[in-house]
Amino acid sequence: MSIDLGRIRVLGADAVGQPGQRRFRLFVQAARGSAIIWMEKEQLNTLSMMIDRVLAQVTEGQILRVEARADGESGPVPIPADFPSTPSYEFQVGQIKLSFDEREAIFSLDVTPLSIIMKPDTEPQLVMREEDTISFVFTQQNALQLSHSITAVVVSGRPVCPLCHTPLDGGPHACVKQNGHREILHIEEREDEEEE
Repeated sequence: MSIDLGRIRVLGADAVGQPGQRRFRLFVQAARGSAIIWMEKEQLNTLSMMIDRVLAQVTEGQILRVEARADGESGPVPIPADFPSTPSYEFQVGQIKLSFDEREAIFSLDVTPLSIIMKPDTEPQLVMREEDTISFVFTQQNALQLSHSITAVVVSGRPVCPLCHTPLDGGPHACVKQNGHREILHIEEREDEEEE
């Protein structure tokens, strides 16, 4: 049976841990409960891009994705201090579905948990718990705030090399685009021209 949390009161994203070892999550508090939804950085970033795409369509380009701001907007907003220490639901995400109801001008997010089943002498199995899907709804303004929050979380990690986009750990960096240590994928041999 899927769980409908209803209209959100609090919705945001943050990361736990040190850069390079962070875990990412959505936190939501609504009329019918609260949830911590753990996900991969790429999943979180994809959600932000999906929200931005829908916002750009429904506002006819009035709201566009912002990668950086000149005004130095503050970093990600942390989980509120009054958020329940034991949320109603906490899980790793398996699948995310974002919908927009044009008539009501409201977003809906359906999140399906992922479980790992470990049995002796077998490989771990990943199972989508579709019967435990959690859904909640939020406004366009909430969606815009969530997208900005996700962008701030994603960019607040380790800096990346501007040339090869590899995360920088503070030590020496052997950039493949700067020092010639790029892997050779194909060597083309030229035939010698015949002498006349």
